[in-house]
Amino acid sequence: MRAIWTGAVAFGLVNVPVKAYGAIEDHDVDLHQVHDADGGRIRYQRRCEVCGKKIDYEHIDKAYEDGDRTVVLTDDDMESLPAEKSREIEVVQFVPNDQIDPLMLERSYYLEPDSKSPKAYKLLRQTLEDTERIAIVRFALRQKTRLGLLRVRGKVLVLQSMLWADEVREVDFPATKSATKISDKELKMSAALVEQFSNDFTPGDFEDEYQVELRTLIDEKIKQGDSLDTDATFGDQEAARDDAGSGSGDVIDLMEALKRSVEKKRSGGADKTAKPGTTSDGKKPSGKKSAGKKSTPASAKNDRQTRPSGKKGTSQKGA
Repeated sequence: MRAIWTGAVAFGLVNVPVKAYGAIEDHDVDLHQVHDADGGRIRYQRRCEVCGKKIDYEHIDKAYEDGDRTVVLTDDDMESLPAEKSREIEVVQFVPNDQIDPLMLERSYYLEPDSKSPKAYKLLRQTLEDTERIAIVRFALRQKTRLGLLRVRGKVLVLQSMLWADEVREVDFPATKSATKISDKELKMSAALVEQFSNDFTPGDFEDEYQVELRTLIDEKIKQGDSLDTDATFGDQEAARDDAGSGSGDVIDLMEALKRSVEKKRSGGADKTAKPGTTSDGKKPSGKKSAGKKSTPASAKNDRQTRPSGKKGTSQKGA
């Protein structure tokens, strides 16, 4: 891994030099867009609306429009902002672990000690563990002043950026104020269903089925080309469909749905969300997981030619 930021954690007169590394990565299969007629790569160009010329990045500035005027901000203007020059992760509070709403959390970064003597790093980590606290911090990264928190993961300090309070929307849905009453039987049955699905969370038990199926589709297209049969590749879609999904659109009795769900779980119905699955007794069943659903957009283009590319594609998400 390569460090994306170098600075220091500062609280009081204590200074902890650190390097920050991205803690997460995108596992999605990279795709790009092509012309359906000849497979030519579709690219987006940066063109000026005034002169019509294609513009290189070094000639692109940022701007703000208030409706009447346009204020252009050059790279020098952006670099002059005091907050961007800060190389400190400033601790402003220590709070209990359970006071942070997960809705506010964004990206995570591992912090590595950037000193020949990591004593201050170890001291901060051990203090957070012993006091069961997390540190609320302010820092600057990629031309933004950010709110964040420091917490412990194993033997490493983790920095997680957070949303500011005014970035989290407040909602008031009328349906949540409904006078609908829940019966004791419904609550009891719902609790029984929750209990049957309860287990310790193991992240490795889950996988992104769509990405697995997409990779399978790509591999089979490379092997078979135009002769690819997606039904044969992914199996009988009707058989693979979840029983609950097959009745979508039908209005059914809530109590009856709860009863059926509990009975299905008791009979050993696997949790399709987990990779290996679990039964009602918490054990992992043997046997291979059933195939997922086929990719509709891909199957609709089976009559098009498979065109190998020498370059790895990158996602194009917009102009």
